Amino acid sequence: MIKDKILVADDEQSMREFLDIMLKKEGYKVSLASNGEEVAKLVENDLFDLVLLDIRMPKLDGISALKKIKANAPETVVIMITAYASADTAIKAMKEGAYDYITKPFKVEEIKLIIKNALEKKNLQKENILLKQVVRDRFHFGNIIGQSPKMAALYDLLEKVSPTKTNILITGESGTGKELVAKAIHYNSPRKEKPFVTLNCGAIPESLIESELFGHMKGAFTDAIATKKGLFEVADEGTIFLDEISELPLLMQVKLLRVLQDKEFKRVGGTEDIRVDVRIIAATNKDLEEAVKEKRFREDLFYRLNVIQIKLPPLRDRKEDIQILANHFLKKYSQELSKAISKISPEALQILLNYDYPGNVRELQNIIERAVALEGSQELTPHNLRSYLSEQPLLKKGPVDIEIPNEGIDLEKMVEDLERSLLLKALDRTKGIKKKAAELLHINFRSMRYRLEKYGLNHEADSELG
Repeated sequence: MIKDKILVADDEQSMREFLDIMLKKEGYKVSLASNGEEVAKLVENDLFDLVLLDIRMPKLDGISALKKIKANAPETVVIMITAYASADTAIKAMKEGAYDYITKPFKVEEIKLIIKNALEKKNLQKENILLKQVVRDRFHFGNIIGQSPKMAALYDLLEKVSPTKTNILITGESGTGKELVAKAIHYNSPRKEKPFVTLNCGAIPESLIESELFGHMKGAFTDAIATKKGLFEVADEGTIFLDEISELPLLMQVKLLRVLQDKEFKRVGGTEDIRVDVRIIAATNKDLEEAVKEKRFREDLFYRLNVIQIKLPPLRDRKEDIQILANHFLKKYSQELSKAISKISPEALQILLNYDYPGNVRELQNIIERAVALEGSQELTPHNLRSYLSEQPLLKKGPVDIEIPNEGIDLEKMVEDLERSLLLKALDRTKGIKKKAAELLHINFRSMRYRLEKYGLNHEADSELG
């Protein structure tokens, strides 16, 4: 494994020696410089992953040395070190491209963590560059599979909306491919060379969503040991995909509305307005108009997001696409699992065509992956499909036929009893792991927690694993 190369530049010999020993113990390859001119020569002749750069140095000060580093190697991460902490020098260094700054005396664990985070971010950027072409190929419209009239209409709509700047709301049941469509829109738009950033609004704790979206300043809260860009800043000139937008808390809905209106925001703990140019694609499997009526979702935000709405059809409404999708997944998983399965038997295909897929394309994909993993012959047979479907009694049989007696029924109690029973069965199936139980019931984790609290079932779940 190639070691990350770090250049330490400080005019104090004791500081250079200390950092040299500490960084080598952490497994880094270290070079040393005692002044700005040495830094300039070293970066001209070598590439460094990261530079720890003192602001005040003889012969060439840190800001000037920073400019030379960025001119020679823009991808090199620079962290400034100063004993003379001031907002002016820190802001100037950040504007010139510094990743962060630390002040003397600093805590060893703090600088280790800042360096680790900076290098991880740099390595991710490298990976993104390498993957960009792969991603571009993967998310052209041809990879949204289907030949039905509903899918043909979808392709036409995607071709029309992709080149625009307009915000888009994608609606559809869980498993219909909302994120795939969002990526296809981005990678077929003028923004395709810029970032595509995703946030699942139902998967982030409410207390962390603001920091995740808008970033935070160093020291803004207990764990904020470094200034961090939010997803809106990262997505500048690109696209941000807000999945499960219906789960966004009302307070954050107000702040998101401001970004949509003014195209600017402040980091948590910050005072500076940051302007961005970001296209927003939101998605939901809920009825947002109903949520607006019930005051759970802001009407003004709904209209801002719902400029163009793309409704994805459930798989049961485009059954003519099941065979082509099944063959696509068969080929994919046969290759991945090193199986020589070349076709689906007529009996197995009929079983696939007769099923209603409450989990939509994602469920069909899981069914085929499972069947391929278990199949021992060179064609997909009915046996392993039936074994899966036999585990879905409620889904197979459809609505329960209940007679209403003359004295009537307590509908709310009956619905609550059914919901409580399904929650317990899901927890039992997943051995108390709440996250997996939520996935089994096709609800998000926040909704799962609410229901468990409603019925007093928290003790039935493993809180550590859930």
